[in-house]
Amino acid sequence: MKKLLVTLAAVLVSVSTFGQGTILFNNRVTGQVDAPVTVAGSGAGFGSVAGAQAQLFLVNNGVYTALTPATTFRTTSAAAMPYVQQPVQAVTVPGVAAGQQATVVLRAWAGAASFDAASQRGESQPITISLGGTPAVGAPIPDAFLTGLQGFAVTVPEPSTIALGLFGAAALLYRRRK
Repeated sequence: MKKLLVTLAAVLVSVSTFGQGTILFNNRVTGQVDAPVTVAGSGAGFGSVAGAQAQLFLVNNGVYTALTPATTFRTTSAAAMPYVQQPVQAVTVPGVAAGQQATVVLRAWAGAASFDAASQRGESQPITISLGGTPAVGAPIPDAFLTGLQGFAVTVPEPSTIALGLFGAAALLYRRRK
């Protein structure tokens, strides 16, 4: 009887690990999601900025966990530039079962390897969605869309602002040498 209980417990634990929730990472799905990422003040798509990247994060008690590797924006046309390159497969959300809710944020940046290091950055408002996927018990649930995601603008410094900043830094270094 003891072996049967241990075996049953092991099976239940292993089945529950396969029940991870999934999301389709795309900020443009016709009729479902239209959340463009633009350059503040210009309305141009953020994909027009050199080195522009985006990443989807799980938000849990103020802690951000990356769900995807950084991706680029579409560059096929000016109309496509506010939207991310969609990954080929659905994104798995670790620790959250299919059918459960998760809070996610889309972050975008340029000019650095990560969001935290970038001076040009912005992020969406957090959204809570019910995840798709294959639950431990029951029929598969379609992958979740980022329904409710709202577009946002990223502030990109003008070249003249950058030049003034560099000039000021050079002046400080020159003064420090004396």
